[in-house]
Amino acid sequence: MPNIDLENKTILITGAAGFIGSFLCKKLLTSFKNIKIIGVDCISDYYDTSLKEERLKMLKEFGSQFIFEKKDIADKAELERIFVQYKPDLVVNLAAQAGVRYSIDHPDSYIHSNIIGFYNILESCRNHPVEHLVFASSSSVYGSNKKVPYSTEDKVDNPVSLYAATKKSNELFAHAYSKLYGIPCTGLRFFTVYGPMGRPDMAYFKFTNKLVKGEPIQIYNMGDMYRDFTYVDDIVTGITNIMQKTPCLTEDGAAYKVYNIGNSKPSSLMKFVEILEKCLMREGIISEPGKKELLPMQSGDVYQTYADVSDLEKDFGFRPSTTLEEGLAEFAKWYKGYYKR
Repeated sequence: MPNIDLENKTILITGAAGFIGSFLCKKLLTSFKNIKIIGVDCISDYYDTSLKEERLKMLKEFGSQFIFEKKDIADKAELERIFVQYKPDLVVNLAAQAGVRYSIDHPDSYIHSNIIGFYNILESCRNHPVEHLVFASSSSVYGSNKKVPYSTEDKVDNPVSLYAATKKSNELFAHAYSKLYGIPCTGLRFFTVYGPMGRPDMAYFKFTNKLVKGEPIQIYNMGDMYRDFTYVDDIVTGITNIMQKTPCLTEDGAAYKVYNIGNSKPSSLMKFVEILEKCLMREGIISEPGKKELLPMQSGDVYQTYADVSDLEKDFGFRPSTTLEEGLAEFAKWYKGYYKR
């Protein structure tokens, strides 16, 4: 049963201008009375910042319930000020440098945000105790594991990208801080999140932009790849449920747990593209399927992702259920409206 009532709480959410962060803020603000969200985001230019501004515009409609701080979590002094000023009851850390391929050529930004930034979050929670710290990990931690579906019980000691290594590090840091300082911590391994207002660096968004321009889309491993695509509303429902329940103590005395949040229905990349094209054609965004350029597997990529969500179902009675047809239809509608096609 939930042991944290989110009503009348002050919640610090980092990465609030991001894809998942903005949707989470909106859900919390519409679902709970007298809730106050402190949104923190540095508005990095990793992708088009106008999309981040659009998400913030949506959140600013909630007036004084949503306070935005344009700050970098790697700035320890500013983060300390935010904790002292707002005294958050809970923290959800979604701020991170994302992207597997980008980490191959830009390692510095991953150490900056995902290691130093997360360490600062943990230190702030240590010095200003909170009821629950929920943080984003990633399905990338499973690396090249052959066993599927991926279970949180599996060993994850062989990351195939720096991004994955930083996310595994976050889990280790959080476990240590939970044990040493009594911070209740829950890590969430997200599986390929998609939906309206999503990240333009994600495959479905890049595919759409290229299809609109009539350019061929690049499909890696000759199309023989599978992803556990998870719709953003399902991710946000999962986070909201988990925020309300602190983990039980582990055998070593840490109030710590990790969950997978994924659809548990891997789809082939070729099938995904086929459904995407149908949704885009239905909205009149494109008139016919596009050309495909089949390429070899890229460094840092994995063949398949597939979430075992039995713990999520057992502890919260919830599992993601939005189909690709439903989710991509929503994305296509949004894309048409946002880009006025």
